[in-house]
Amino acid sequence: MHAMLKILLSLSLLLFVIADMQAQTSLGVRAGYSSSNVSYRSAPGAPPRRTGDVLTPTYSFVIEQFFADNAGVQLEVQWLTHGYAEQDTLGNVNESRLNYMKVPVLSNFYIGNKNRFHIKMGPHFGMLLNASDIRRTHETNDLGLPSMPQYGRETDAPQRFMYGLTGGVGLSRLLGRNTVQAELRFGYEFGRPEGLDRVFDMNFSSLELTLSYLFAVIRRP
Repeated sequence: MHAMLKILLSLSLLLFVIADMQAQTSLGVRAGYSSSNVSYRSAPGAPPRRTGDVLTPTYSFVIEQFFADNAGVQLEVQWLTHGYAEQDTLGNVNESRLNYMKVPVLSNFYIGNKNRFHIKMGPHFGMLLNASDIRRTHETNDLGLPSMPQYGRETDAPQRFMYGLTGGVGLSRLLGRNTVQAELRFGYEFGRPEGLDRVFDMNFSSLELTLSYLFAVIRRP
């Protein structure tokens, strides 16, 4: 909660700086769904394994700053869930979810005028808010190796910091001073929540499909 407050205060400070620059700035919201999964190796030499996807809603507060007509920077505060659903040979499913506050910092490039195609890419970082285990039915996967561990218990001690890369493509339409955007976005994590060395190697990835509505609050003179 303290980390979230610091980030929100930093965003407010950034907004005041942008206002002093008399730059073109938009504020808005982004909402949609995220599908996430894990690829992992439970031990050295074990074959890589990919878990099933977990589909959850995602929401963002967005600040977009244009430095040129077709290029700018976007900063978000996003509520996002990573998770996995792993099934054994009997059809039993382990499912865990990790809820994050994620902050993507993206470079934006647009093609077109009223109707535009865009590309967004850049790093992200964030903080784990909480973790929960939806169900736990087995301890080994269909290869007979340890399955993904739990993260919802106090003794699981997951790493709280996340960082990685985010990229997306989409379409937008100008509505007077405002903008509507539809976007497909991919995120890859370099960090990992595992803090007890129960998994040799693991990587989270996510795919988001979202809609955004941005209000132009400052225009260049």
